[in-house]
Amino acid sequence: MNAMDQNRMIVVDCLENLFVHKDFDAAKAALHPDFVTHSPGLPNGRDAFADAVKNSPLAGATAEIKHIAAEHDLVMVHLHVAGTAIVDILRVEDGLLVEHWDVKQPA
Repeated sequence: MNAMDQNRMIVVDCLENLFVHKDFDAAKAALHPDFVTHSPGLPNGRDAFADAVKNSPLAGATAEIKHIAAEHDLVMVHLHVAGTAIVDILRVEDGLLVEHWDVKQPA
């Protein structure tokens, strides 16, 4: 398996743990302690980010991954969560998610 495939797997596992399995401890294991998100309203840091998602209205919503693309250290995921289409862009470094951007629109 090449590095981009590994990065893709790390991202998908983390998102599925957050939004499908609701296993927030497993999701935290994929995040770097100094995880940075550029999403307004979400805090930086592994624990703060995972706790914010856990306590958000999205935590109880169903999620469906539609598309995934990977290039170098970036993985882009298009998913639908609670009637919202989201594109998450995540940067992977040394097997951990270190940075996050997203775009949202009504599905």
